[in-house]
Amino acid sequence: MGIAADIVIIVVAALFGGLIAQRMRQPLILGYILAGVLIGPFTGGAVTDVHDVEKLAEIGVALLLFALGLEFSLKELQPVKYVALVGGPIQILLTIGYGFLVGRWLGWETVPSLWLGGIASLSSTMVILKTLMNQGMMGTLSSRVMIGILIVQDLAVVPLMIMLPQLSDPASGLPVLGIAAVKSIAFLLVMFFIGTRLLPWLLAIVARLNSRELFLLTITAIGLGIGYA
Repeated sequence: MGIAADIVIIVVAALFGGLIAQRMRQPLILGYILAGVLIGPFTGGAVTDVHDVEKLAEIGVALLLFALGLEFSLKELQPVKYVALVGGPIQILLTIGYGFLVGRWLGWETVPSLWLGGIASLSSTMVILKTLMNQGMMGTLSSRVMIGILIVQDLAVVPLMIMLPQLSDPASGLPVLGIAAVKSIAFLLVMFFIGTRLLPWLLAIVARLNSRELFLLTITAIGLGIGYA
């Protein structure tokens, strides 16, 4: 039916899913997920073009992550920084190891087992954030600890996405893996500089123009642009 019709179907389905979840006193995100499953291409739903759905998902993820960044600042996480910086990596490494052992127990090879552990070690930041907001727990010490660990997980996505594919080609050796690690660190440093220095300066300039439309367009362009990059 085309991507425009798919968008309408997705939004309407999300509305009904959210209403049902609200009536059942469940997090709205569960209603959204259930609605997506029911109308998706793998359950005989109305949205059948997988390629279009992937495009919509990529745009949605970019905007959701940008919105996530607007919810809190690094200063708010100062009291729990040591818990996050120490506990986050420990949790990731232990979960990767546990996933690796489960994969080997299932008879998988080394690389697929590492992929299983890597996937299991990461949480959905937006799902947890929305759950905390719905329960009124934002701003509490426990929520800050969870958000701090989630940020560490989000940062770990970059090196994992760069390094895990290299493990699929053992013949490339450690030098290629080392280059991949350097790339991931460089990317994180550049994004940190842009997010803490360049973007606040740019948004301050746009805000002084007193145009709500330009400000909305700017943050949309930033969210999608960085996602594309």
